[in-house]
Amino acid sequence: MNNSDMNKLMEILSKMDQKELQNGIAKANEILKNNSKEDILKKMKNM
Repeated sequence: MNNSDMNKLMEILSKMDQKELQNGIAKANEILKNNSKEDILKKMKNM
């Protein structure tokens, strides 16, 4: 991840409220628990 991507990510995170951020992190953790790349991509498309 380069500095430009990191800056965009930080800007997005700073605009989210705490509940949105917690929900997003919970979803990311759930998706990343799966080892299958195809399943991860499928779940991300359905968000």
